[in-house]
Order: sequence, then C-alpha cells, then structure tokens
Amino acid sequence: MNQSESIAALAGALSKAQGQITGALKDSANPFFKSKYADLAACWDACRAQLAANGLAVIQTTEVTEAGAVLVTTLAHSSGEWVRGYLPVLTKDAGPQGQGSGLTYARRYALAAIVGLAQIDDDGEAAQARGKKEPTPDIAKKVAACQSVAELTALFQSLHEADRQSSTALFAARKKELA
Repeated sequence: MNQSESIAALAGALSKAQGQITGALKDSANPFFKSKYADLAACWDACRAQLAANGLAVIQTTEVTEAGAVLVTTLAHSSGEWVRGYLPVLTKDAGPQGQGSGLTYARRYALAAIVGLAQIDDDGEAAQARGKKEPTPDIAKKVAACQSVAELTALFQSLHEADRQSSTALFAARKKELA
C-alpha cells in the first residue's frame, strides 16, 4: 500500500464515515453456490453518501503489468491526502466477459477493504428458517414512513443492534422502493 506523506485528515474523515456506514446488504444471488452476496452497487450504496459527506472519494483505475491487469484503488481526502492499494484482477478467461467479471469482483472487494465495509447477512438463520422473527408493526410503520435513503439508513442504524434480523429484510425492500 502507498500513501501520502501524512494521512491525519484522511484518517479522521474515514473514522467519521465508518461510524455512519452500516454495511452492504447481501441482496444478489449466486446460483452456483446457492448463496447471497452484496454486489458492487450494494457496496457503493452502503458507503457513497457517508464518504462524500466526509470529503472522501474512492478512485478505481487499472494498470497493465507483466503479470496481468491490476486494480488500483485510491481513497482520497479533500485535503489532498490519500492511500492506495493494488489488487491483481483474476479472470477465468481472457475474453471481455471474463475480464469484466474479474474487474467487477476486484472492485467490490477493494472498495470494501479500503473503506472498512462489511456485508450484512443473517448468519444463515433465515435460509434455515430457524428463529425467524416477524417485524413488529411499530418498526414496519417507521420504515414505511422514511422518505429518503438517508433517512432510511439512519433508522436502520438505530434498529440494527436491537433487531437486526427483521429490520434487514424491511430495509432492503424499502430501499428498492425508494431507489
């Protein structure tokens, strides 16, 4: 990893942003492994506003090396400070689809790594239908009353610790409606 001479302002801004980021919802399905994951768009949705509000930007570019394509992910702060990481882009084949898929995969993981983003799941309990809870009418009303993604995110953060399993499903559904 490379970085600017100082990252004091960047570190402070990232700390504030991370305190506001809830996590990326696993709302995409992988039919080969019968699992769910947070796609690149879900990862961006989970952190874009919080990064921007704190003067942070993520820049993702590629470089071609002797070993192949490398994703270069830079986290930049409005002060001019930056940190940068490199990740090889692994592909199943050399065709455009394989390269695009490998690049998207690398972008998702590099973005999550550089901003400290986690994917939110239900620890497998929902898939097994064990311990499934229905949301209370009060929570459902609060979710339905949200008029923006920011307002919904704030509500989700407050509910997340108390009742993660039921609020995650409601959050995902309402987020899709608001988008």
